[in-house]
Amino acid sequence: MALGAQPAAVLRSTLGQGARLAVIGLVVGVVCSMVLSRFVASLLYGVSPGDVPTYAAVAALLGGVALIAAYAPAHRASRVDPMVALRYD
Repeated sequence: MALGAQPAAVLRSTLGQGARLAVIGLVVGVVCSMVLSRFVASLLYGVSPGDVPTYAAVAALLGGVALIAAYAPAHRASRVDPMVALRYD
């Protein structure tokens, strides 16, 4: 903000960084869960180890939670006063 960025650009940039981390975590998590679900298949009741709708639902839920969690700092960063940011540094 102190260098002339618009609030919308700061919000978009911060949310983009959070979304990028969330997508990386979701991809790694889904791959690991698909590999490890073969070992714990006996613990799953009524769900096969490769159940795509279950993986999609969990990924969508966790992705939504991650975006909501990234929105709070993004919103705060877009509302910061440039003079306060300059004084802090």
